[in-house]
Amino acid sequence: MKTIAKQYYNDLNSLLGSISVSDQQGRALDIYQGIELVGNLAKEKALVGNNKLMFIGNGASAAISSHMATDYWKNGGLRAVAFNDSSLLTCISNDYGYVHVFEKPIEMFADKGDILFAISSSGKSENILRGVAAARNKGCQVVTFSGFKDSNPLKELGDYNFYVPSEGYGPVEIIHLSICHCIIDAIIISQSKVHSQEA
Repeated sequence: MKTIAKQYYNDLNSLLGSISVSDQQGRALDIYQGIELVGNLAKEKALVGNNKLMFIGNGASAAISSHMATDYWKNGGLRAVAFNDSSLLTCISNDYGYVHVFEKPIEMFADKGDILFAISSSGKSENILRGVAAARNKGCQVVTFSGFKDSNPLKELGDYNFYVPSEGYGPVEIIHLSICHCIIDAIIISQSKVHSQEA
């Protein structure tokens, strides 16, 4: 067990240095630039401005979405929502099909200038891709989190794209969660420094 655990964390540490981040034009960024740019965008839109953040994902990525939406509004003071309510998911799935479960609420609730956080380990879940398209149609900006194959379509669709080059669900999910956490923690710390300077 000890050897397995050591290898696990060695692999995870190695993956952290291999994360690929790009902007909408395909320009490469380092992870710290990406986090800063997304953090500043979220602050501008949902803290200073009147917009909101929307989180979507399936399975473990849905759990990350719910977790992060709660942390972003409760701890960070940014308006944030995840479309993971069981009645919503079963209603849309039953009436329209599961591929539409994020597209439909985004069409209804998204406002121009909102930011969509689209999280998918494979980067090819059709309901996530449809959600991104719906967000674009509403004039939203998009941040994507994907993994598995470098050719996955999601990693080309965001204003900012975080890609984890691993075929394992666990490492991809852990790193997606850590990036989302880092963004909100950086916002909270930077805001507390601003307030302390004003005091």
